Amino acid sequence: MTNDEDDISAFDPDKMQRDKKLVMREFAQKLRSNIGKIPFAEDVTAAFYCAMDTKSPLFVKAVLFSALAYFIMPADVIPDVIAGLGFTDDASVLMAAISTVKKHVTKEHTEKAKKFLNQEINNQ
Repeated sequence: MTNDEDDISAFDPDKMQRDKKLVMREFAQKLRSNIGKIPFAEDVTAAFYCAMDTKSPLFVKAVLFSALAYFIMPADVIPDVIAGLGFTDDASVLMAAISTVKKHVTKEHTEKAKKFLNQEINNQ
């Protein structure tokens, strides 16, 4: 049997494409509008860069795009507008996804995330 990263049969390619389109369309705006409210901004941004990296395996992209789409969706388990709790479910989903694929989130992804966030903070 192959390892889980080689077996992508459990992933729906259509769902991954829908998640990717949503992330491509709305990720930056969701992050910008919540940059001071989410303590995991660097992690989620590094995950975005990893998902977009052409060198990332399909398994990694599927996991990260699903988690990033959950972050973007306005209707989730705990609505994001609830102060202090709104992003706890998003953080849990993202941290689970990132820990699943952590060896693929490289220093380059993290550096790009830091650079993007610093630019956004300086532009506010």
